[in-house]
Amino acid sequence: MRAPQTPADEDQRLNMLRGLCVLDTAPEERFDRLTRMAQRMFNVPIALVSLIDSNRQWFKSRIGLEVTETAREISFCGHAILEDDVLLIENALLDDRFSDNPLVLGPPHIRFYAGCPLKVGDMKLGTLCLIDDKGRVFEDLDYQLLRDLAKMAEMELASTQLALTDELTSLSNRRGFEMLSLQAIRTCERLGKPATLLFFDLNDFKKINDNFGHHEGDHVLKVFADTLLTLFRGSDVISRIGGDEFVVLLTDADQQRASLIISRMHEWIDRINRGAQRGYDIRFSVGHIEYDRSRHTSTAVLLADADAAMYACKQAYRNKNIDPSP
Repeated sequence: MRAPQTPADEDQRLNMLRGLCVLDTAPEERFDRLTRMAQRMFNVPIALVSLIDSNRQWFKSRIGLEVTETAREISFCGHAILEDDVLLIENALLDDRFSDNPLVLGPPHIRFYAGCPLKVGDMKLGTLCLIDDKGRVFEDLDYQLLRDLAKMAEMELASTQLALTDELTSLSNRRGFEMLSLQAIRTCERLGKPATLLFFDLNDFKKINDNFGHHEGDHVLKVFADTLLTLFRGSDVISRIGGDEFVVLLTDADQQRASLIISRMHEWIDRINRGAQRGYDIRFSVGHIEYDRSRHTSTAVLLADADAAMYACKQAYRNKNIDPSP
């Protein structure tokens, strides 16, 4: 058996996949409709919308299969996302990559497999695939029909991305943050790790818009978003929740670590300001609060506490006309 290789863009691919907030979610008619269509059109016992996570293959929709996931190392779809077009296996027993695969030797006894990669942007996140326990031939028309169904699945994934993503900065929006942060907090709780929320607000942002135009204001928002993406880890949840407000949920980080990271943020922004010489400086206020399970019964409560801490920092900036340290 040959395990699938890891794509070169794996970190970005996983970030996009998890940012869609579709893993480990309930069945949805919009995806189930596609697998039902695929099963009927191709007369196969199994049709799947399969998503490839770091170490597993998870099925967003499945027809004819009982399990909800399998190990990535034995997945056919892990190979399929490495392809630019349909991966076709007409008889797995005759293919050196799969002939001794547990999914071939045991249930569901795969013989035939056809999987079309599902892309969002340039990232291949999974497949729409067909499986049969009998070998079969795939015709040219079959290829096109499967591609057409896969394109429909891609459109559904893309619509999910649009609903959860801020168009200007490509960060998660408020809805995306609420869904991702809930998952991250549950993971921290399960592992006994701390989590800390940072709430950022840009100082004098309205003046930048008024004096230099909204195009320049948009540029500032993008620069700040890029700074967050540069300085924080892929496991942290980074979002623009509205206007000039940004939040970052730090996983496995307490208030002390948060303070160190904020100091780095100020240093980084200072370097950007010195190099840009635009006639204004990017400045921010930030509040941070460590997650407390007994107090923070919802994401909204955690946001409110961090917002209050940020507001105190903002008032210090206004009263003293300086950029306050946290």
